[in-house]
Amino acid sequence: MLQNVLISLSLLLLSTTETAAQAWPTKPVRIVSPFAPGGGNDTLSRILAAALTPRLGQQVIVENRPGANTIVGTELVVKSPPDGYTLIVLPNAITINPHLYRKMPFDVAKDIAPITQIGASPLILTVHPSLPVRNMKDFLAFARSKPNELTNGSSGNGSLGHLAGALLGVMTGTSLVHVPYKGTSLAVTELIGGQIVMSFASALTVVPHIRSGRLRAIAVTSPRRSLAVSDVPTIAETVPGFSAELWYALFAPASTSADVINRLNREIGFVLAQADIKEKLADQGVDALTGTPQDMVKLVNADLEKWAKVVKATGARIN
Repeated sequence: MLQNVLISLSLLLLSTTETAAQAWPTKPVRIVSPFAPGGGNDTLSRILAAALTPRLGQQVIVENRPGANTIVGTELVVKSPPDGYTLIVLPNAITINPHLYRKMPFDVAKDIAPITQIGASPLILTVHPSLPVRNMKDFLAFARSKPNELTNGSSGNGSLGHLAGALLGVMTGTSLVHVPYKGTSLAVTELIGGQIVMSFASALTVVPHIRSGRLRAIAVTSPRRSLAVSDVPTIAETVPGFSAELWYALFAPASTSADVINRLNREIGFVLAQADIKEKLADQGVDALTGTPQDMVKLVNADLEKWAKVVKATGARIN
C-alpha cells in the first residue's frame, strides 16, 4: 500500500515538473545587453528578442545594463532567479575579464549557464595604405624587420584588438607597439590619418574605409573566412591555430533548469537558420552560429585558458 502511494507521488511530481517545463514562459522574458543602446551587442540582442517573441508566445524585451566591460550586467543576471526569465547576450569579453580584473563579483565558470552561441564576428587586421604589405606573409616579414616600431591602435587596454596583437606576437615572435584609445572609432580615425599604422578592428567599423581605399585589409582573425568579407583570408591560413574572433552567446543564471535551457537552445537554433535573420546579422558583420550548451561550455573554458596566457604576456590589469 505504502509502495503504491510512493509510486503515485513520484508520478505526480514528475508530471508536475514536466507541466511546468512545458508551460514556460508564462510571462515576458528579459534579455540583458551589458552595453549602452546602439552598439553591436545591443543590436544583436534586439534582433534575437524580436525573433524569439512569436516563438515563445511571450514578449521578449531587451534591457541595457552597461558598465565595467559587461561585468555590471552579468552580475545582475547571475544574481537573478534561475527561472528562465532573465537572460544575457555576452561577447567573449566574459572570458577575458577574469584575467584583467583583480576582483570579480562572480565566477564565470560556475555562476552562469551557457545556452548557445549566437554568432561570431572577426576583427580585421587593417593597415594604412602607406605600409608596404598586402598579405599576411608580407606583414609578418615587415613586422619582424621592424620590432617595436609598428603601432597597433585598439579600443583600450585588454580589448580584443589589443589582445589579438599580443596573441599574434606570442605565436609569431613579432613585437607591436600597442596604442590604446577610448573606442574603436577613435583608433580607426587615427589609422586613416596615418598617426598609427595598423589596427585589429571590427568589420563594421573598417569595411567602408577598406572599400573606399583609405585602408587596406590584410586578414581576418577568425579561424574561418567571414561571410561579411569573404575575399579576405584568415590569419590562420598563414599562422595555423590563430583565432581571436569576437563571439556572442546567450547565457542564463546557473541552476536554470535543463528543460528551459534546451527549449531556448532549440528555438534559437530555429531562428538563426532563417535567411532573413542571417541577413540581418551579416549586415552587422556577424556570421550566425549555433551549437549545444555543451559546445558553449567547451568554448568558454578554452577561451578562459587561452586569454589567461595572452593577458599575462601583456601585463594588462584593471583595478
